[in-house]
Amino acid sequence: MSKRIFKAMMAVTLTTLLVCMALFIAILFPYFETQLSDELRNELEYLAPNVERDGLGYLERLGDGQNRLTLIDADGTVLFDSDADPAQMENHADRPEVIQAIAEGAGESSRYSETLTEKTINCAILLENGQVLRISSTQYSSMALLASLTPSLLLVLIFAALVAVTIAYKLSQRLTKPLNEIDLEHPQVNQAPYDELKPLLRRLHHQNRQIREQIQQLQAQKRQFTAITDNMREGFLVLDADGLVLSYNSSATRLLQPEKPLDGRNIRELTDEPDFLESLHGAQGGEHVESLVPLHGRICQLFANPVYQESTLTGIVLVLLDVTEQQEREGLRREFSANVSHELKTPLTSIAGIAEIMKSGMIAPSDVPHFAGKIYDESQRLIQLVRDIIRISQLDENNIHDTPVPVELKECAARNLSLLESAADAAHVTLHLEGGEAVIQAVPAILDEMVYNLCENAVKYNKPGGSVTVSVRSDAAHVTLEVADTGIGIAPEHHSRVFERFYRVDKSHSKEIGGTGLGLSIVKHGAAFHHAQVELESAPDKGTAVRIIFPRNASS
Repeated sequence: MSKRIFKAMMAVTLTTLLVCMALFIAILFPYFETQLSDELRNELEYLAPNVERDGLGYLERLGDGQNRLTLIDADGTVLFDSDADPAQMENHADRPEVIQAIAEGAGESSRYSETLTEKTINCAILLENGQVLRISSTQYSSMALLASLTPSLLLVLIFAALVAVTIAYKLSQRLTKPLNEIDLEHPQVNQAPYDELKPLLRRLHHQNRQIREQIQQLQAQKRQFTAITDNMREGFLVLDADGLVLSYNSSATRLLQPEKPLDGRNIRELTDEPDFLESLHGAQGGEHVESLVPLHGRICQLFANPVYQESTLTGIVLVLLDVTEQQEREGLRREFSANVSHELKTPLTSIAGIAEIMKSGMIAPSDVPHFAGKIYDESQRLIQLVRDIIRISQLDENNIHDTPVPVELKECAARNLSLLESAADAAHVTLHLEGGEAVIQAVPAILDEMVYNLCENAVKYNKPGGSVTVSVRSDAAHVTLEVADTGIGIAPEHHSRVFERFYRVDKSHSKEIGGTGLGLSIVKHGAAFHHAQVELESAPDKGTAVRIIFPRNASS
């Protein structure tokens, strides 16, 4: 209890201190910005008369200073700049401070650089000859300012933490000392250190009396329950030599699903699975048996061990371990290996066949480019297949080491649509992009593959004259990317399986257009990696819409 009190005090103290420091920085930064702007305006008013009198010569005599000076002609041409070659600089007529200075006599603007974490403040004044004199200075951002103050803030924080530790420790000890001194074996209500503890002490006194009355009964049952751990995930049963249940745990009940309690019932009444009964018979014969048995739709690994006392069989211990998921994973792994072997064999066989024909000299020289093109197409299909398999394996094993960064989703969609423009033109499909800008936390490489696969499928499985519409929508909690097409659509019976590896709705059409059957699987695994949800709406000849719903604040 003293630890909890101590931690609570420390949490409140440190949180308050950090909030105060944050408020201090928030107040200090605008003050520095205002002060810098005032200093720039004052310096500009001092320089303007001298520039009007002496022109460029005065600026050249000044040399390099702390602030940057720029003289701009009325048409925006840069006549002088203290930090750069005016001849290499672009026209400044579109600068906000220049526009404002020409219109109002003086202008001011600021620009922020995320790369340098600096803000540039610009002040400009209109000279009598129509030229504009501008002065610029950089100011650290709030994060850079915080970094410069970090040593001092850390010293303050360490000192405050030491003081807080001392005070919190003494207070927690003082509060918990009377509680630690309570005699729980003989609680006295009239000696409670706090009035709030009196109901607890009365309850303890009553329970102590009940415990003494029940202890004899518990001793008789102790030997029976010492072998049982209800927190075990494995089902655990203790049987006598005839198969009657002596004790069991909750996991055994969950796996066997009996209609009535197991106490005193024969194990043969609970299941008629031949493998289970055969293992039980082997244990009654004195053998240690391990086997896989199906139980109520689950697959369990059964361990049956005979128990002897002075060479006499006195019982049997059964342990049931639910291995359904493991077996399903093994099945999926075997299926995946078979599919990979089949998919790799097809392009390899084609390449080998063409190469053999070319080796035998049976191809006319004029046909060599055609067959070389076939080899190239099949090799590219093979490379894409291997790349997709590697990516799915990485996502399966969470073997992605890239850190999620802010990604503008609409820009990502536009980039991937541009890659598909030639394929869309060849298929007579128009591409559209809708929605506003939305930023999510994502790994760019994985996000690009997801978006590209969805858009590529929408083009491949479309109809001549059809369209593909990519839209980006966002609300307070989610960002949604939707890829909708007017293509051939997917029948409802295939909806639950289209995201499986190597699953194709129309195998002949997929083979014709070169699909690997892994695109939507990559989309599904990529969405899971980004904690996103995938939704599918489709009907035959009515097109398909796939939505990926990203949480705004998710990270991998």
